Amino acid sequence: MRKFKINVNGISYNVEVEEIGGVVSAPAVAPAPVAAPVAASAPAPVAAAPALAAAPAPADGTQVKAPMPGNILDVRVNVGDIVKEGDILMILEAMKMENEILAPVAGKVVGVQVAKGASVNSGDVLAVLA
Repeated sequence: MRKFKINVNGISYNVEVEEIGGVVSAPAVAPAPVAAPVAASAPAPVAAAPALAAAPAPADGTQVKAPMPGNILDVRVNVGDIVKEGDILMILEAMKMENEILAPVAGKVVGVQVAKGASVNSGDVLAVLA
């Protein structure tokens, strides 16, 4: 683990970053990063939560993917809802921070793949917009 002190808008944060394979890379700031292999470590406990992921995501449309692993605190849309670009679709808690998952495009919600309380990994499909 490497420790860093990060200053954001005048507020200092102490963070720890784990190096994997000795390769140091900058974190990607992208709405839908590609899922990377997880280091061989003890598996994280999985909370028992209702999951809608058993239903396959619709092939057509824009997939909204989890930008990081975490837990779904709230789902604010249902299948059939019309959303505008930038509307809040759900709240993802990661590292004690609540992250708003926003609609990348305007459209109709054709699939919601997670439920409140579900645990997700980076790159998991959360919803599909058409």
